[in-house]
Amino acid sequence: MTSTPDRIVVYGVTGSGKSTLAARIAERTGLPYHSADDICWQPGWVGTPDDEQRRLVAEVCGEPRWVLDAVYSKWQDVVLPRAELIVGLDYPRWLSLSRLVRRTFVRAVTRRRICNGNVESFRQVFSTDSILRWHFASFARKRDRIRAWAAEPPGPAVVRLTSPRQTRRWLETL
Repeated sequence: MTSTPDRIVVYGVTGSGKSTLAARIAERTGLPYHSADDICWQPGWVGTPDDEQRRLVAEVCGEPRWVLDAVYSKWQDVVLPRAELIVGLDYPRWLSLSRLVRRTFVRAVTRRRICNGNVESFRQVFSTDSILRWHFASFARKRDRIRAWAAEPPGPAVVRLTSPRQTRRWLETL
């Protein structure tokens, strides 16, 4: 890559490592990093209303430089026209699911605070709103979207990464 884009979106299935990669991109490039979870979740796991999410995302995307760790369908029309690059993490289910299970259980045990002070719990893990259930419900749709974007980009360039090794190599080019 000859020059680093100024506005990057990392997209992938739940548990693929979007936030970790976005933070590493920010470290390597100096781009400001923005977490979609911080935008979408208020303290106490209260969802941010859709119109407020769109407003907050529009603020981020209105800046000249950023890296964002997700694109939600309800506001992709705000993000994609401003993005210069989509990095799609298209990892196998076994990898993303094993990462998600490990991360979720460690967070539930350690009570580590995430997105606006929220804490994951075992109650959540086994609830109808479980992030593990969300992984199964959204995996195929998100993977199909990555592959469609790679085949026919929605505007910004798309880099589709299919393994952690490939991702590390790509990151080194920044």
